[in-house]
Amino acid sequence: MEPAPAKAKPQGRLLVSTQLDAKDELEERLERCVGIVQALSNGLSEREANDALTANVCKGQQQHEEVCLGLFALVLTEPTQAQRCYRDLTLVNRDGMNIVLVKINQILMEKFLKLQDIPRTQLVWLVRELVKSGVIGADGVIMTLMKQIAGGDISTKNLWLAENVLDILLDQKEWVLKSGMLIAMSVYTYLRLIVDHGAPNLLPLRQKEVDFCISMLREKFMECLIIGRDLVRLLQNVARIPEMELVWRDLLHNPQVLSPQFTGILQLLTARTSRKFLACRLTPDMETKLLFMTSRVRFGQQKRYQDWFQRQYLSTAESQSLRCDLIRYICGVVHPSNEVLSSDILPRWAIIGWLLTTCTSNVAASNAKLALFYDWLFFNPEKDSIMNIEPAILVMHHSMKPHPAITATLLDFMCRIIPHFFPPLESQVRQGVFNSLTFIMEKRVLAHLAPLFDNPKLDRELRSMLRERFPEFCSPPSPPTEVKMEEAASMDMDNHVLDKEEGCYDHTEAAFSDDEEEVNNKGKKREFRFHPIKEAVVEEPADITPWLDQLDDTMKEKVQQIQKTSDTETQCEVMQEIVDLILEDDFDTEQMSALASCLAELFKDHFRGEVLPEEITEESLEESVCKPVCLIFRNLVTMQEDNSGFSVLLDMLAELYQKQPKIGYHLLYYLKASKAANGKMMLYESFAQATALGDLHTCLMMDMKACQEDDVRLLCYLTPSIYSEFPDETLRSGELLNMIVAVIDSMQLQELMCHVMMGSLVMFRKDSVLNILIQSLEWETFEQYSTWQLFLAHSIPLETIIPILQHLKYKEHPEALSCLLLQLRREKPSEEMVKMVLSRPCHPEDQFTTSILRHWASKYDDTLGEHIKAQLIKNNNQPRKRQSLRSSSSKLAQLTLEQILEHLDNLRLSLSNMKNNCEQIHTFNSRSLADPARVNDTVFLFFSLAVFTQTPILQALQHVQASCDEAHKMRFSDLFALAEEYEDSQAKPLKSRRKAPASSPRSRKGVAPPTNNEEESASSSASEEEDSKPKAPKRKRKGSSAVGSDSD
Repeated sequence: MEPAPAKAKPQGRLLVSTQLDAKDELEERLERCVGIVQALSNGLSEREANDALTANVCKGQQQHEEVCLGLFALVLTEPTQAQRCYRDLTLVNRDGMNIVLVKINQILMEKFLKLQDIPRTQLVWLVRELVKSGVIGADGVIMTLMKQIAGGDISTKNLWLAENVLDILLDQKEWVLKSGMLIAMSVYTYLRLIVDHGAPNLLPLRQKEVDFCISMLREKFMECLIIGRDLVRLLQNVARIPEMELVWRDLLHNPQVLSPQFTGILQLLTARTSRKFLACRLTPDMETKLLFMTSRVRFGQQKRYQDWFQRQYLSTAESQSLRCDLIRYICGVVHPSNEVLSSDILPRWAIIGWLLTTCTSNVAASNAKLALFYDWLFFNPEKDSIMNIEPAILVMHHSMKPHPAITATLLDFMCRIIPHFFPPLESQVRQGVFNSLTFIMEKRVLAHLAPLFDNPKLDRELRSMLRERFPEFCSPPSPPTEVKMEEAASMDMDNHVLDKEEGCYDHTEAAFSDDEEEVNNKGKKREFRFHPIKEAVVEEPADITPWLDQLDDTMKEKVQQIQKTSDTETQCEVMQEIVDLILEDDFDTEQMSALASCLAELFKDHFRGEVLPEEITEESLEESVCKPVCLIFRNLVTMQEDNSGFSVLLDMLAELYQKQPKIGYHLLYYLKASKAANGKMMLYESFAQATALGDLHTCLMMDMKACQEDDVRLLCYLTPSIYSEFPDETLRSGELLNMIVAVIDSMQLQELMCHVMMGSLVMFRKDSVLNILIQSLEWETFEQYSTWQLFLAHSIPLETIIPILQHLKYKEHPEALSCLLLQLRREKPSEEMVKMVLSRPCHPEDQFTTSILRHWASKYDDTLGEHIKAQLIKNNNQPRKRQSLRSSSSKLAQLTLEQILEHLDNLRLSLSNMKNNCEQIHTFNSRSLADPARVNDTVFLFFSLAVFTQTPILQALQHVQASCDEAHKMRFSDLFALAEEYEDSQAKPLKSRRKAPASSPRSRKGVAPPTNNEEESASSSASEEEDSKPKAPKRKRKGSSAVGSDSD
């Protein structure tokens, strides 16, 4: 009986609706607010209208919200009044446009597809104006707007939206560059869209997109680096475009051009792509439908949902490219809980199998298979999730009987991708696939792989290739174990109910969760989260019935009051009353557990989202700790530890901690952010001891890990306090440091370094820094570089950590070696430094020792000579081992005489080669002097060569030569020749000295090097050898002549 009035209602001006649709609540509210604004301003001049609106806004929060929303609605529905309404909106709003930003996000996520044409156009115009005005939070709106640009869709509306958002980014480029996350998100979005815009009529748009992406990649590559391995996948798809090909070549062959911190494509490929990037290429509607299918639809009843999805999004030729986005999203974002996995809900592999069968082109099919296996290629069990690789193996397993062709093509692809993905990294790809298969076995996703790899349904050639590639997994299974392999019943991919194996998945952290272990946002420091991932499954209201009956009547009444109200202030008042009841002498502690369960359930919303305010001020911090649960913290802070109520309240907090583990880092945040808790950080230690863990270190690490997973900004905010208040727990190991460097971005790294430089943060101390740096050798590249940057910000002498050289291998630890090399070049060599440098095993490809010795030789030849002599003499007096150091690199390096001689010989060869290749050494004439660069090179060479004219080194070589065996004399004959000529120079008159065999006819008289070193040449005549130099006479000319004679 009620629809009749609804039919008579005129259609609104905001959303498209039919006569059968009920009036939208948001639209109704906006229309009411428009009426309020018009009632206040009708018949008034602009100035009077503005005064009236301002006066109304000042009355209270409700009036402020009504006026702002009314003006917002007028901007969307009245294009002719939009400019004036926006101006009024900027003048009267009191919350930094927050209410407007919230409503824009709501419309974009929930109502965008229903918007009429004019409001859609005006909404984009409004976003442009917000960006122009530099409104804080506008970057989040832009990212939400980009999410509405559908992939695989070249409809007019979608192209219009893509071009208009791109125009905003291009016009406001300086603003864009301030937000690292916006840079990465926009590059990811438009690199993906370029593939769809290849038609001739779309080439102008594609060129704009190409230019934008290249500009961002060239100027802000480190910000784009946070995308991870999927950046390589997207670039690979557009690499045939000429401009993109240049970037692609630099990525492969000249990474330093893109950024000095970028070490190469492997750095990208080993970094997992954040969920936020994978999710950004699905519109909110696509996301909602996929999440509904994977959480609500029963397996066997999915066909009508799949048909609807295919009609809506996958029916056109252009939509072939969308399948990759869907598969990457399902693998990387949709991680069902164990409860869902063990139910009859539609599994992920079934959806992916269906998507694969809908591919109608070979290119789309190949790209879809690559998207499915992409996380396999560089899989690391310590850093990647089993949930990312599980769908691929299950698609193959369950398709074997009903669709053997799908299984065969996927197995064939898995084999062939190893050598063909990127030939220089074939071994790494093979290892990644091997790691994936091994982890699948360990986690019992499948009990064994032999029935899959050696199945009679596969053709002989494929089975042979599988046995060749993966012999470890093709052997028949041993007698039955406690875990049974899943049986793949004969089924149709679209319609069948699977009897799932219980205990098949050993993964306890699967959930539709927010991003974890991801790089946080930069610039505006506003991390954008795609709400449908969190909100698509509507949660039931908090049910505390099981625990209410365990509470006494007074406590039950208070808890029910909290349940009935959503007003935070009221909840705080009631919570204080509950605390007062707990502190009463007659409080029954047996109901503590039930009370904690009730509070944890009622306040679960308080533990979601970001804790730290966007803009950190004293007011915003105090406001952020005004939550009901903080009342417990506040009461603990104000009480003395000897108070009887203190221990009771602490026990209550420990009970709450068992129900809600996030309470730990929320307590840490309160103790740092609240003025009332100033200087009370040690309260956390009492809390840790009261918990079931009972240990400060374990409790602290667990809480910081939870904080790392939930809020990276908060982690960085807490870091200085945690290190300063708990030095024994944080500085003795690298556990907390690894948590931090695993998720921070470059801006957060710089902020931490500033804290260190200002003395407010100490992350290393002398007694433990070496062990921590050794631990860091197993971390990822960016984590290691961040660790070294933080170490170098401290004033710890380099000699403290120089023994780490004994642990560094040139192929496995390039990050630490490069950082040490740059630091050593700034230091004057000490005896310990020289010893450790010489202790490195000799290898033709390891240039570390030679490069630093050569640098020291050019600046500190005297000091270096004395230290080398000391090592030669010391090791010559010890019993020599016959074993070559090349074969003992697996152990900690022990300095031997043979090793020192090898390094000195390498240094001699390096200097000799430079001398022979340097034309100015042979033709050092007036023309050479005209070129400052050539003079500088020559001067450097003379300084370097001078190290082998040092009397200490020559005397030490003479001493060693006298006691070594013939094999060593033969092996290092050129090196010992220096000692022989030194001996000759001491025993014979200068005029009878032996000349070098390869004399040069060129005369070098009349030109002296502009240093206090001697000029050296293989063809120096006797008269030239007697030219005196202003430096110490211990530098013997014959020594340098011998160096020059080794050109062969």
